[in-house]
Amino acid sequence: MTNSKNFLIARTDRIGDVILSLPMAELIKKQHKDCRITFLVRDYTKDLLLNHPFIDEVITLDEKNNKIKLSSNIKKIAKHKFGYAIVVNPSFKLTLIIFLSGIKVRIGSGFRLYSILFNRRVYVHRKYAGMHELEFNVDLLRQIGIAEKINKRNVKFNLQVDIESGRWIDALLVQNKIDKTKPMIIIHPGSGGSAVDLPIEKFKELINNILLLDKFYIVLTGTNDEKKLCDELKTSDKILNFAGMLSLKQLTALIKRCDIFIANSTGPLHIAAALDKYVIGFYPKITVCSAKRWGPYTTKSFVFEPTIDCKSCSRKQCEKYNCMSFISVEKIIEKIQQIYLLSPNSGEGNV
Repeated sequence: MTNSKNFLIARTDRIGDVILSLPMAELIKKQHKDCRITFLVRDYTKDLLLNHPFIDEVITLDEKNNKIKLSSNIKKIAKHKFGYAIVVNPSFKLTLIIFLSGIKVRIGSGFRLYSILFNRRVYVHRKYAGMHELEFNVDLLRQIGIAEKINKRNVKFNLQVDIESGRWIDALLVQNKIDKTKPMIIIHPGSGGSAVDLPIEKFKELINNILLLDKFYIVLTGTNDEKKLCDELKTSDKILNFAGMLSLKQLTALIKRCDIFIANSTGPLHIAAALDKYVIGFYPKITVCSAKRWGPYTTKSFVFEPTIDCKSCSRKQCEKYNCMSFISVEKIIEKIQQIYLLSPNSGEGNV
């Protein structure tokens, strides 16, 4: 027998996608105080949900060679007797698993061929960026009678920092002789191909100009695959390169300790926003991956797009004309200096 107060939220894609789904948990708990909320995620994102105050359990998707296993996932999900499933990022196999798991109320997009497997369908095209991704996610809750308005001022992510990881990061910073009274900028130059990135030459120019300010520590972060990219950006002994060194928990703990986080459109940028950090993001004008849909969801964000005047922008066109190179490093530096005056470590202002 299903439990009508047992909710499953399925978000089985990437880091940023999971972060932008976190506010759903508190909104459901607010209306259904004695309900139970479970997130279904991929194994590599599960640490983002550790100790979340409104998530009762985390289930990881069974996969083999990056392919979703059918029978084991059906058994894993069915035994929980969920009353509701909200499939935030549907795929045919995931939707089939949810259907065959016997969940009574199944919420998802109405625009797929397999949408017949949902019995509460949402007819909204996300690719046109009519709303931010987080707002699209929250809008799904209308199907269960929750219609709260979320904006950048009232949103709550409730992202937690692992205590042990925090201690490990503190020790790493001491080992590298980082003075806590001096502001730290993290630059995360990779994006995993989710959008068109700021060119490496622009990142080098930006880093060299930050060094000239002589006010900040600069730390580079990235995956092991991005270590070579970060090595190229380590143009001075004053720059620390932690690429390939940190687990997701440790990266989150490091971000918690920074003052400004700078990146392309990528998951760690959303981690920084969720931790209420000042963030600077670089975005193309391509509608499907624009800042309008994927920008940092915080009042402390500053987004830079190409200044080139283009219409009907596509990834092919953006890459062909190297549009991201039209982003002004001078204006980024101006924004960094503006943020610095608000930093508690600057001695000149208060956040």
